[in-house]
Order: sequence, then structure tokens, then C-alpha cells
Amino acid sequence: MAGTPYPHVRISGSPLQRGHRYGEQARDRIARSVEAYAAVFEELAGLRWPDVLAFARPFAGAIERFDARYMEEMRGLAEGAGQELGAILALNVRSEIMLSAKAREARQLGAGVPPGECTAIAALPAVTDSGRTILAQNWDWLPHTTETLVVLEVEQDEGPSYVTVVEAGLLAKAGFNSCGVGVATNTLISAADVGEVGVPYHVTLRALLDAENLPAALASLQRCSRSASANYLLAQIGGQAVDVEARPGDYSQLRLIAPTDGVLVHANDFLSTSGVTDVGIWWMPDSPFRCMRARSLLEAREGAVSVEALQRVLTDHANHPAGICAHADPLDKPTEQGETAASLIMDLEDRLLWLADGTPCTAGYRRLDYGEFLGSVAS
Repeated sequence: MAGTPYPHVRISGSPLQRGHRYGEQARDRIARSVEAYAAVFEELAGLRWPDVLAFARPFAGAIERFDARYMEEMRGLAEGAGQELGAILALNVRSEIMLSAKAREARQLGAGVPPGECTAIAALPAVTDSGRTILAQNWDWLPHTTETLVVLEVEQDEGPSYVTVVEAGLLAKAGFNSCGVGVATNTLISAADVGEVGVPYHVTLRALLDAENLPAALASLQRCSRSASANYLLAQIGGQAVDVEARPGDYSQLRLIAPTDGVLVHANDFLSTSGVTDVGIWWMPDSPFRCMRARSLLEAREGAVSVEALQRVLTDHANHPAGICAHADPLDKPTEQGETAASLIMDLEDRLLWLADGTPCTAGYRRLDYGEFLGSVAS
């Protein structure tokens, strides 16, 4: 049964104009996101809304220093959505709020744990049936996000156009741009995630969609002090991909992983474990099994990697309900439940996106052609 398509939000203009148009078009979904996270922050991080705003406030300066355009986008978002700027900032710092030492302290006091997260895959032209670079991801998170996700289509005055599937009110998540760069991502949690002020995870994702190539993407991760651990699975047209595991801090806290036999697979645990206390394995014990399962399914395939083969991987239910295609466990509290809210397969050369609007086993995939919007780039 096909899912109800997530709304498409198409914007253009200056950073302030883009943010304002985004806020206007996604007003109801942004309001729902603010409402939902206010409850989630209190349940998982032990923070009431005034405390959330106070936690997020110092991050504005770090974002401004990193790239003032991103704060302009947030100001426009707040105006267009009829929200206070602090609420939009809090949404974009939601990972830091939930996964910092405050959340871990709440966990120790029995306040709950976050749901599991994502499984990401890159396949290079040497192993794909189309000879194209393919990037794919299941994005797993709280069930309320099916009421907040949008397909954000952005034409910039000062950078590449891009498409990202994202919670309304956040700047970016997984997506690809007109330069042929694609971004998939996984939350990671290390003992170094103590909530120190830096450039937030979701702002870093926004910067990656501004990159013209993989060196520029890596440079964007290195030119700031990042506030959270995260995994960035990056690929570009012409058959290059790299996985970047990041801990809070500067360039010295990045670890790069190259493809093996033309494929990269990552979930929510560190693969480069030297010097890392991986809190994510404790909080998300399904992660290594999702990663191993995806890799084994790809290794056991017959023939080249196709879109259909990736769809089979992304709809796999081994270890249900905590499989690659994740489903909410009714035995968990609502704020601890996780499910696959969106599944993406991106053909970077042909600018094609296969999107499942919800759990892919039931929602199915729709094919979106962004060839005209993103244009063609020689590989």
C-alpha cells in the first residue's frame, strides 16, 4: 500500500527569502515538530521548554561564525512559520539536546533512551547495473516525524541547488545537489558528546549540500568545531565515495573509510573504534546487526547492484522490529519508539530519487526526476 506523499517545498532567493518561503509553506508541519520535540526533550533529556531554549541559544554564535547565511535561513524560517527564532534554533540543535550528557544523565535516572536510527549505503559505478553512483538511506526516527517530513527543493542565489528530505524546520538531512554530490548520514554517540557549543550536526549537513565536490565537502567538516558525533556517507558523480566518522571537535576528530569492493555501508556505531568510547552501541544495540545484514545482503546478491536490489535491502526485516526496515515496538514508550520514516535511493548522475514516504515495506517507492531542477553535470 503506497504511503501518502510527503509535501514538496520548493524555494529560491536569498537566504532570508528562502527561509521565509520554507517557513510559510511548511508552517503546520513546523508547528507540529516544535510541539512534538517539546515533549520529547522533556521526556528524554529532562529539559522543559525554557531550558531547551537556553541550551540552544549559545549555538547561534557558532553557526553565525561558521556561515552567517545559515542563521539568516533560520531567521527567515521563524518569520515565515510564525515561530520564535529560539524554537527554530532548538529544532536544529535537537541532536545535541537529546544526545548530550544531559540526555545520558536522564537515561541513568530512568528517563528513557532514544530510538534507533539509520542505515546508509553507497554503491559505485563498478558494481551498479546502471554504471552510476548510487547513494541510499533508511532514515529511522520517532513516529511523529511522518507528520513533519518534507521534500525540500532549494534553488540558491549563491550556491548549488539541492534536494533534501528533512523534518520541517531543520535546514537539511540526506539529499543531493546540482554538482552531483550526495549526502547520507547516521547519528553516532561517543563519550565526547557532552553538549559543548559548536556547529550543530544538522547545520553541518546543510553545509555539505553546498559542496561542489568531495574535497569541498571534507573541507566543510574541517573548518569548524563540530558539536556532535555523526557519520557522513558522501558520494559524487564519477564514482567516488567516502565515509567520514566525526567526533565533536576539529579536523583531528575525523576518520575516513574507503569503499570495499565498490560498496560502503554504515549504521549508528563507529567502525573506526581507536580511542572511541562508543555510547551508540549501548543505546542502539541493533546498529551493528543492521550494518552486517545490509553488507551480507549486498554480498549475496546475484549480479550488479540495482535500484531494485537496494530496495530489497532497505525493506529487509531481519531482527524485526529493529531491522533495516524498522517498525515501532508497541511495548516501548512513544518517545522511545523508532521506525523508518523515509527511505531514499539517489542516482547522482541522472538526478533521480526513489523515495518511500514511510516504512518502505508498506509505502513503496516513488520515482522523482530532478534532472531539470538540478541540471546535468559532466562526470
